[in-house]
Amino acid sequence: MSVEQRWQQALDQLKQQGRYRSFRRPIGIDFTSNDYLGYGNQTVNEKRLIANPQENSNSQNGNDYSSGSDYSSGSDCSNERANSLSRSGIASRLLRGNHPIWEEVEEMLARFHECEAVLMMNSGYVANEGLIATIMEPGDWVASDELNHACIVDGLRLARCQRYSFRHNDLNHLEAGLKAVTEKKKNDPSEADRAKFIITESLFSMDGDFAPLIEICSLAERYGALVIVDEAHATGCWGKMGRGLIDAAGVRSRILASVHTGGKALGLPGAYIATNSLLKNYLINRCRQLIFTTALPPEIGRWWRDQLVTVQSDDDRRQSLHDRVELFHQLLQKYQIPFLGKSYIVPIILHQDERAVQVANSLQAQGFDVRAIRPPSVPLGTARLRISIHADHTPEQITALAEALNEIIHTV
Repeated sequence: MSVEQRWQQALDQLKQQGRYRSFRRPIGIDFTSNDYLGYGNQTVNEKRLIANPQENSNSQNGNDYSSGSDYSSGSDCSNERANSLSRSGIASRLLRGNHPIWEEVEEMLARFHECEAVLMMNSGYVANEGLIATIMEPGDWVASDELNHACIVDGLRLARCQRYSFRHNDLNHLEAGLKAVTEKKKNDPSEADRAKFIITESLFSMDGDFAPLIEICSLAERYGALVIVDEAHATGCWGKMGRGLIDAAGVRSRILASVHTGGKALGLPGAYIATNSLLKNYLINRCRQLIFTTALPPEIGRWWRDQLVTVQSDDDRRQSLHDRVELFHQLLQKYQIPFLGKSYIVPIILHQDERAVQVANSLQAQGFDVRAIRPPSVPLGTARLRISIHADHTPEQITALAEALNEIIHTV
C-alpha cells in the first residue's frame, strides 16, 4: 500500500464514521470560540480607541470595524470590514479560527509555488514537527541529514519511525541506507507496506551550504522514497520571484512536501506547508499541532497577503542581498579568514567555545551584533560565529565588519 492509499483509506474511514473534518468559515453569533472576555472580537483599531476614546470622536458614526463577532451576513475579507482585522485567532481553525483571509493566503501561496495546496501553520518548528509526526508511522524508514534542524529531529522522535542519519550532504552514505532498507523490504514481506522518506534542509542554518536537491530526488525515485524539504532559510531569497531553492532547482513536482517559514526572509509570523490536496486534507484531520492550537490572528493574514505581493516583485532586493554576500566573501578571502558555505549565512569556525564567545563579545563592543554558536546547537569542537548578511546592510557596514574580524580573529 502506498502512503497515498494509506492516507486516503484513513480519510475514507473518518468519513464513514462521520468524523471527517474540514475548514469552515465562521457563521452567526460566536458561541464556539475561546474568546471568553470578548477581546478577540475587537480589531486593532477598536482596541486603540477603547484605550484612547478621544482619538476618534467619530468612531460611533457608522464606522463599525468589528472583526466579525456576527458573521451572519457573510464575511468577505475583500472588504475586511475594517481596514483592521482582529489580533486574535480566538480558536482552532477547525472551530472558529478559520478566517477567510487565511484561505486567500493559502491560495496565493499555492499559486506562488505552483503546487496543489498549502496549509498555514503557526511556526516553522511546529510545521516540521507536525508534518513529520503525522504522516510517518512506526516502521516507516526515514533518512535524515545529520545537520537537520531540531524540529525535524523532534518530529522523528514523535513519529517513532526507523531513523537513518546520513552524513551531511553525503549522497553515497544516503544511497547506502536506501539500498540496505530496499533489500530488507524485498526479503521481509512484513516490511512491504512501509514507506521510505528522505528529509533535508535546502539551505542549512548553521553551515550556510546547500543540499544537492536534484541528486537527492534522483536517489529517491530510484529507491521509491518520498522527499520532504525544509526551505526555512531559502524562501524569498532564491529562485523566480523568491520561491526558494526547490523551485530554482526545478524539482517541485518531485517533492512530497516543503516547509517554509515567514519569520526569516519574509519578516512575518507563521509558516506553511506546500504539498498536494490529499496530504493537506490528511493533515487537517490528523495533525495535532494544527488541530489543538489557536489559529494565527487574521491581522497577520493581511500581513502575509501584502508581503507576498512585495516579495514576488522585489528582484532588486534579492540582487542586493547576493551582491553583499559576494562582497563579504571576497573580503574574508582577502583577510584570509576561513568560512563555510556560499550563502548569506556565513559561519566562521573558531572551534573552542571560549574563543567564539570572546570574539563575539569583541565584535559587539565595536557595534556589530554577532553571536557565538556553541554545542549543542553545533557539534563539539565546532563553536563558531554565525554571521547573517542582509540586503539592507551597506557596503560600508560590511567592509567595517570584515576589518573588525581581521583585527580580532588574528589576535584573539
